[in-house]
Amino acid sequence: MQLIQLQPALASIVDAVPGAKRFHIWTIGCQMNEAESAKAAALLRQAGYVPAVREWDADIVIVNTCVVRQQAEDKALGYIGALARLKRRRPDVRIAVTGCLVTGQERRLAERFPWVDLWYGPSEFERLVSLVPELADVDIDLVELPHYYDEGQADPEVTAFVPVIYGCNFVCSYCIVPYRRGRERSRPVEQVVAEVEKLAARGVREVTLLGQTVNAYGHDLPGQPDLADLLERVHDVPGIERIRFLTSHPKYFSDKLIRAVADLPKVCEHVNLPVQSGDNEVLRRMRRHYTVEEYRERIARIRELIPDVTLSTDIIVGFPGETEEQFLNTYRLLEEIRFDKVHVAMYSPRPGTLSARWPDDVPREEKRRRHRAVEQLQERIARERNERYVGRTVEILVDGLARGRWRGRTRGNTLVFFEAPGDWRGRFVEVRVTQASPWYLLGEPVTGGSAEPAILTR
Repeated sequence: MQLIQLQPALASIVDAVPGAKRFHIWTIGCQMNEAESAKAAALLRQAGYVPAVREWDADIVIVNTCVVRQQAEDKALGYIGALARLKRRRPDVRIAVTGCLVTGQERRLAERFPWVDLWYGPSEFERLVSLVPELADVDIDLVELPHYYDEGQADPEVTAFVPVIYGCNFVCSYCIVPYRRGRERSRPVEQVVAEVEKLAARGVREVTLLGQTVNAYGHDLPGQPDLADLLERVHDVPGIERIRFLTSHPKYFSDKLIRAVADLPKVCEHVNLPVQSGDNEVLRRMRRHYTVEEYRERIARIRELIPDVTLSTDIIVGFPGETEEQFLNTYRLLEEIRFDKVHVAMYSPRPGTLSARWPDDVPREEKRRRHRAVEQLQERIARERNERYVGRTVEILVDGLARGRWRGRTRGNTLVFFEAPGDWRGRFVEVRVTQASPWYLLGEPVTGGSAEPAILTR
């Protein structure tokens, strides 16, 4: 879960367009939410609006929400509540709320937050025209729109998220996403490729193809192209040097897809494959449609065909009815597979899901204990796995500065920091790793005896 807001560097854009109307977008949640906020911003810019650093300076404020975790929902509701003060001070400001919080709850939310002018569901961009009449003259063909981080931004992005399939046909018993985002809808191959070409023309070097179940891509399209076919097409786009995808479902992680990752040089050797639990009975009640044995087989096959792959997964602890032994089965699976990264969450019931009807019978303190146990185990495993890089040289794509250090990721999605003068943003750099932690690597750029940064030749 991330909280994304505009950066102060964008103030220069506003100053360069005196008199223009302004927008501010507040986003919390997954990469799909980030991508949809970028689309909304692109629409508004096409209509002549410019970004505002603060909501107090905006003519329209859009809040993009998430309800996958209670913490995310609480933050979103808190922010919406705080906007009442803005509306009292500036009654003319227009406020719109979107994201997974909205679907099916518009009437209840409108009664609770009467200062919000519009509630619209994920991807329902056309409804913004009721607040922004200028959008009536804008073609909402998103492929034809400039991206949010494009024109005039001080630090143009070098990576981008590209949604390729919306919605989800799985109905996991704990997940609200299918009820809020609907059934799966794949974007045509040519539309995705056209968007990636435009991103590449604007300097983006790495794209991540997104979907709630990204490897279900294409089954609803004519000819049924799959994700492996899409990866091949995106691979041919000049200027794009790295391709990632997430989030995958074990049921659809086919040998064809594994071979595409192994054989296509631009596709990064990183796989995010949520397992959620290491116990078959818990998986059955989660409605995950695979067994632990089937999951192990997929992991073994991935490692067989992609020897240098890095793996990440998602875990839920404290699911209704989860016994100590069932939790230990998960713990033992993590010890066995040794993931590079584990995202662990304590179960919280989401109203409207199947599991919300069941007793939430694992005490909160026990959930915390299991959560801590997984975190401590993974911290040890991640440290051991990252220490193998010390003394080695890794390739990273530098995407920005963080606390005075340049930041980038390896092809395996490991975070790397280094210090060096000059502008390294958007460059492929070889870094000799000097230190390793469970969460990132530290290193020194390899200069080859030159004062210039060592940029890899492509």
